[in-house]
Amino acid sequence: MEHTHDIICGDAASVLDRLEGGSVDLVLTDAPYLCNYRDRTGRSLKGDNSPDMVLAVFPHLYRVLKDHSYCLLFCGWNAIPQFSAAWQEAGFQTAGHIVWRKSYTSSARHLQYQHESAWLLRKGNPTPPDKPLADMQEWTYSGNRLHPTEKAVEVIAPLVRAFSKPGDVVLDPFLGSGTTAVAAALNGRQAIGIELEARYCELAKRRLAGVERFVQKKRRPAPEKIAA
Repeated sequence: MEHTHDIICGDAASVLDRLEGGSVDLVLTDAPYLCNYRDRTGRSLKGDNSPDMVLAVFPHLYRVLKDHSYCLLFCGWNAIPQFSAAWQEAGFQTAGHIVWRKSYTSSARHLQYQHESAWLLRKGNPTPPDKPLADMQEWTYSGNRLHPTEKAVEVIAPLVRAFSKPGDVVLDPFLGSGTTAVAAALNGRQAIGIELEARYCELAKRRLAGVERFVQKKRRPAPEKIAA
């Protein structure tokens, strides 16, 4: 089966407003945490200090997501009240919480921060996965080479497999360097990614093109051996 993928550069809410309602099977995203994040090299994220821009996506996500489907949202503890109020107002209900334990400390203040977490949201009553994931997962460090908050494909791919089916459309409205799209394509799903920064849009397109070449190569029949 051929799959189509679409990487769109622009503001998430504005782009989502143009998408057809009920056209997406799974939303999976790592939104800016609204914490004015800056990594050790000084890199930051556009929109990370703009709650109105980030939180405005939730009504659009609810509209474009099919009934009885899931939305997975990576979210830090800093702005949980704002995020949870926004997703509940949009109509989402909380279905669970996933934690990844890190082997290192990301930062330290009141505590040593050694985990990442994501919220599992639902629209309606989706059918649970045949093999539900454990809510404690092993973390794989990406190295953040391509993006200051880059997630590893090994972290995202199990979520794609658990909460969508082959051929489904997976949407990430804060695509960053493109990991969600890569994980979707590698697992036989269709990807829609939206990203505000043009440099990351181009990077995501290059990564996705590489995945497509890899998938096409795997599909080619092996050459017949010529008898000596």
